[in-house]
Amino acid sequence: MMLSGRAVKSFGGYPRGLVFASMLSFSAHAELDLSPLQDADWSRSNAAHLASRAGFGATQEELDSLALLSAQDAVEQFIVGKGQPLAVEFDASDIFDVGLDPFPPSRPATTTLARRQGHALGVSVKPAGNRPLQPVVNKFFYWLRASRLETDRVAYWWANRMLSTPHPLQEKIALFWHGHFATNEDKVRDYRKMLQQLALFHDLGLGRFRELMVAVATDPAMLVFLDAGVNVKDSPNENFAREIMELFTMGVGHYGEKDVQEAARAFTGWNYRGLDFHLVEQEHDRQMKTFLGRRGNFDGVEIIDLIMDQPSTAQYIGAKLYRYFVNQDLRAEDEAQLGRLLSDLEFDIAAFLRTLFLSNDFYDSGNRGSHIKSPVELMVSTYRFLGLSEVPGVPDFNVVSGALGQRLMHPPTVAGWSQGRSWITPSLMFERNNFILEVLYPDIGFVPPDRYPSYTAEIVNVQDRLRQGMSISAATRPTGISGGEQTMAASNLMADRDEDFNTRLGSMRGWQMALERVKPTPRRPAAINLSAWVLDAGCLTSRDAVNLLAKTFFLVPLQASDKQRLTAFLSKELGGNTLPEAATYLEDPLRKLLHVMLSLPEYQLG
Repeated sequence: MMLSGRAVKSFGGYPRGLVFASMLSFSAHAELDLSPLQDADWSRSNAAHLASRAGFGATQEELDSLALLSAQDAVEQFIVGKGQPLAVEFDASDIFDVGLDPFPPSRPATTTLARRQGHALGVSVKPAGNRPLQPVVNKFFYWLRASRLETDRVAYWWANRMLSTPHPLQEKIALFWHGHFATNEDKVRDYRKMLQQLALFHDLGLGRFRELMVAVATDPAMLVFLDAGVNVKDSPNENFAREIMELFTMGVGHYGEKDVQEAARAFTGWNYRGLDFHLVEQEHDRQMKTFLGRRGNFDGVEIIDLIMDQPSTAQYIGAKLYRYFVNQDLRAEDEAQLGRLLSDLEFDIAAFLRTLFLSNDFYDSGNRGSHIKSPVELMVSTYRFLGLSEVPGVPDFNVVSGALGQRLMHPPTVAGWSQGRSWITPSLMFERNNFILEVLYPDIGFVPPDRYPSYTAEIVNVQDRLRQGMSISAATRPTGISGGEQTMAASNLMADRDEDFNTRLGSMRGWQMALERVKPTPRRPAAINLSAWVLDAGCLTSRDAVNLLAKTFFLVPLQASDKQRLTAFLSKELGGNTLPEAATYLEDPLRKLLHVMLSLPEYQLG
């Protein structure tokens, strides 16, 4: 068994993938026992299960405290939080300028607008000279780059909230709603709107679903993402109405195409100004509509209320919450039971989760260790178990979470992330294991992606050519193109082509302007001292160290044979079995051990 730049593929002579597959071969229960767990059955292991599902895991000290409480008091700490809520607001860069909103859908749309009215994005067209539209094009690319970089800073800020918050369920439910009401900055193109939507999930995520649904439906990020701007009474666009029913409330099969068409009419004219909802009266259809068997002059909110009255809505949301927090496997009758519960609680999400977290079903052995950690859960829980107070800057949180399949603010589709078994493939397991490797052994060649974006090689080429004295036309010619014109440009450096604008020059200038104004992400690697940790805990032997790390990091117990192999591995690395005698060189063997341990399938489960 060797530590390398790639993940450990096998352990102890047998492929771990086979073990992992067998561990996931659980089935749904015969019934959901939602009666409350008795205090006599409350235990430290139950506390660990609760902390893993309602948050991002707990330290040993936190588990000791939770175990001393009653089951009801322990659950209530997650429902309402403990201590003061985080007061740290997002430290925004000064990147937004008046005129950027509403942001055009494309560069061609921007230059067309500039030609027509003589300005765009708050920038005037040059009255004369070469490339009169260049300042406008530069500003277009500036905002694309700056908003994306700032959105990455929002994701870092959110990850730090997850790591250090006294109310982890608030963050966990926000993560759930981010995948449920999925919007992507690539289309929204405004970090402010993404940040504002995240605030909705934080503020309303544990409240009543109807209030959250209306808030999201009138939220500028969602309105941009689902094309509300082109949903007008003379030409209704069905995207918004369809996704509200199919993905956000009732699910497939509980409405017809006529319902989609009529709902789309009710949402016509819904738009935004800046960061506020705005109804464009002249574009709103106020004629009679027939929706889900009801007829009236419905507007969008009334459509939502009619949807909320459907039993399928409570069943769909209740089942999705159960799958996220308890178990992916559900029977149809279980979904109906959960729907009735959520309806009886008037769609109060906190009350619904309180019932789940206190139930015998939640702590059933079939539900424990059955959840595959999402990439964000894996990363944040690892940092928590390591005792870190902030997310490291190396490796980059956004790059790694994207490689693992869950980049915050960038869900793959309007349906969000698939969850469950979709998080685990052979390639994704390698990426998970390499995440652990990069935390324990930071890359000394690390280049901050927010200072030198890896996908801008062509833009860097443009800058290098300009520094060599080439004309803009020659410098912006794509790599690999050569010939007489290129040679002429090199020999006559002042010659240039007459044109309205140069897109590649604008892309380069956009990056330069964005890097000037977007605040850099701190790039400290994790400060880890495993040797001090195990020695301070009183560990004397390799077996002691393995037991301590297993207790700290694993919710699913390791097999005795695995522990024996891990113990032998550490002893071989130490050249002995006594930790105090190896104190001066203990750190590296412990890091190798932890990398091997956290690469095991059991660590992917919570």
